[in-house]
Amino acid sequence: MYRTGKGIAVRANLQLLQYIVYGSVVLFFGRDIFIPISFALLISFILYPVCIWMQRRGMGKLTAIIIALSLLIIVGLLLVVLLVTQTLSFLQEWPVLQTKLVAVTEEISALMTDRGITKEQQTSWIYSVANQAGGKALQVVSNTISASVFSAVMLVLIPVYAILILYYRDQWMAIIYRIFPNERRDSLRNMVTLTIQTYYNFIMGMGIVYLIVGTLNSIGLLLLGVPHAILFGFIASVLTFIPYVGITIGSLLPIAMAWITYDSIWYPVGIIGVFTFVQYLEANVIFPLAVSQRLNVNTFVMLVAIFAGGLLWGMAGMILFVPFVGILKLVADHNPRWKTLSMMLGQHTG
Repeated sequence: MYRTGKGIAVRANLQLLQYIVYGSVVLFFGRDIFIPISFALLISFILYPVCIWMQRRGMGKLTAIIIALSLLIIVGLLLVVLLVTQTLSFLQEWPVLQTKLVAVTEEISALMTDRGITKEQQTSWIYSVANQAGGKALQVVSNTISASVFSAVMLVLIPVYAILILYYRDQWMAIIYRIFPNERRDSLRNMVTLTIQTYYNFIMGMGIVYLIVGTLNSIGLLLLGVPHAILFGFIASVLTFIPYVGITIGSLLPIAMAWITYDSIWYPVGIIGVFTFVQYLEANVIFPLAVSQRLNVNTFVMLVAIFAGGLLWGMAGMILFVPFVGILKLVADHNPRWKTLSMMLGQHTG
């Protein structure tokens, strides 16, 4: 009996491993199809409560969907304009920064010479790095062009997919009923509704968090006199979605800018102090107040999801896999048979 039970457990584990391997292969080779659909699905989750609110006030289904999507696109365009404006302002100061970078490079070269590394060795190393970079330049340009074309296609496909997902939502629910015939329909509908509402509240709350954190970062950098404080402040704010690592990456650029601009160690120290203080407020005050219900995903699982998403889908996967794991956690919390999965993903709340 014991051996039989052990054999069943081994077969179940092997079957689970097969599902993971096959699923990863499908996701990798089908990424050009799944990425725009995934973005459209998440956007439809965000727009669904807004569409329902407008329909209850007498607006037609398609009209409500188009208006809600248009408002979201307008907000996104305003953010892009702000980012592009700040980036262009940053690029206008590049000649000044280049001069300071040359001076810093000469100082570093002199320091290396004092440590016994000759000018010839430094020059040889620089040429070696330049040759390697030159060999990869064509590949980088090719990849950039391909990514730009793919992004342009996605900008068209994602809104169309989102509209179709929202418009045919009743048909999607009918398909879900057929996929899970043993589940009660009202239970399935409640689970889907709860998932959408929770994810909508989470995204809205996180938007408020990013706005507040970006504003506080920008104010702190402005008080320190760091150039392009708004750009750096909001980049650091958005990068906080990567636990622990994001805030570190977001602080490197303003720290380097302050050090090059003022040639003083106290400005980088001040930036670290600002980001540390804002991060403390975000974790203990801003996030608990803005986000009514958090996605209780284990930090380890979240980092694995970001890493796996990057391997399978690149930057899009790093963005998409975290909310999908959060949605899976929500579903597992409200399904008693998935309690083990819920515990693996994070604290069980069901």
